[in-house]
Amino acid sequence: MSEQSFSYGGQAVLEGVMMRGLRQATVAVRTPSGEIVFRHEPLNVERRRMWETLPFLRGILMLWDTLSLGIRALNFSASAALGEEEQPQSKGAIALTLIVSLAFAFGLFFVAPLLIASLIERLGATPLMRDAAEGFIQLAIFIGYLTLIGRMPDIQRTFGYHGAEHKTINAYEAGAPLTVESVRSFSLLHPRCGTSFLLVVVVLSIPFFALFSSLPLSERLLSRIILVPVIAAVSYELLRLSAANFHRGWVRRLIAPSLALQRLTTREPDDTMIAVAIAALIPALAADGVVPAAFDASLAHGVARPPADAALA
Repeated sequence: MSEQSFSYGGQAVLEGVMMRGLRQATVAVRTPSGEIVFRHEPLNVERRRMWETLPFLRGILMLWDTLSLGIRALNFSASAALGEEEQPQSKGAIALTLIVSLAFAFGLFFVAPLLIASLIERLGATPLMRDAAEGFIQLAIFIGYLTLIGRMPDIQRTFGYHGAEHKTINAYEAGAPLTVESVRSFSLLHPRCGTSFLLVVVVLSIPFFALFSSLPLSERLLSRIILVPVIAAVSYELLRLSAANFHRGWVRRLIAPSLALQRLTTREPDDTMIAVAIAALIPALAADGVVPAAFDASLAHGVARPPADAALA
């Protein structure tokens, strides 16, 4: 995988943005004093290059790696946003956090719809009606969850940083200058967004789960546990494929619902948020030897402390 073919991206964190390059991930966070502080984490390039040769399996491996990196980024941002020193987490603590988070998501989006749909069947619904109800409940819970958390003030600010991350990546991929004025005009939406990935997982799960509709409840529950990683792997490949062909009109029309859903997890950022997203991307590009179009050099002014190097991921 070359730097030219690498797809840069990231995620919003508390009062900041994490941008991931090929060799380095950088978290930029605005502190209560208004300064931007950084955390740079070297990445295992050879491991990622190896994973890229493993279709389907790479989706599961990279998802776990991304979630792990995201937990570390959130831990740093939570401390920086409060003006405190970061409290390092052990690998065991990070793994436990991931397992608990994934278990909660699995229970909410897959187990709860299954149990509710099974209750509907006991009330007289046919198996076909039960399966249709389960799919509808899954989508309703997913969209409802995003809508509800989007009403929280702190989450709204995080969604603003999510919008800033998208705008910055869109500007970079368009070859536009990485300045606040330039980035501001770009779209809030991006075809590689994690929100789109989650929607694809939920939608694909409906026909996958329907294949096991004749099984008893306990075995259908077991099938969910087994199938969700498989569905995630397929969804990852579909997201890669759609992003690579986003220039085709029929592809844009096909993924329009997933792009529209991103309106729930992005907000129009202010200029300070855009500045943080640019500040996070530039070091990630520099670590890969990539020289972006003109960028706003003033973003380097007022950094509170030098970047802190983390252990190799």
